[in-house]
Amino acid sequence: MAEIDVYQRYYEGECTVNGRDRHGVDVKLTSISEQGLIQYKVSVNFFPHDDETDFAVSYDGYCETVIFEGKGRRSKKREEGFLEELQEKTDTLAESMAGKIYWDKPLRPERRG
Repeated sequence: MAEIDVYQRYYEGECTVNGRDRHGVDVKLTSISEQGLIQYKVSVNFFPHDDETDFAVSYDGYCETVIFEGKGRRSKKREEGFLEELQEKTDTLAESMAGKIYWDKPLRPERRG
């Protein structure tokens, strides 16, 4: 199985999980391929980020959804389409956790795989 983070970036955010305020969020688009099948999922992971050096990600503030599953392999064209929808999809995930992502306040440069 090959799991690749097509896109990842940390942003400022807000959410309370298990009674703990979270001020950062890790946003990802991930592809998983195995035996001729491909799956894409988007995820958000709210973490404490108590100061500008705190990137200790906890996994109790995590939520994901599968946005595509089928036969085939990675496609740059398909991935560009998913990236165009990324903000809308991850905002929906964040809202399901009563959280918010501040897209205009990235904490680190984006990473692409």
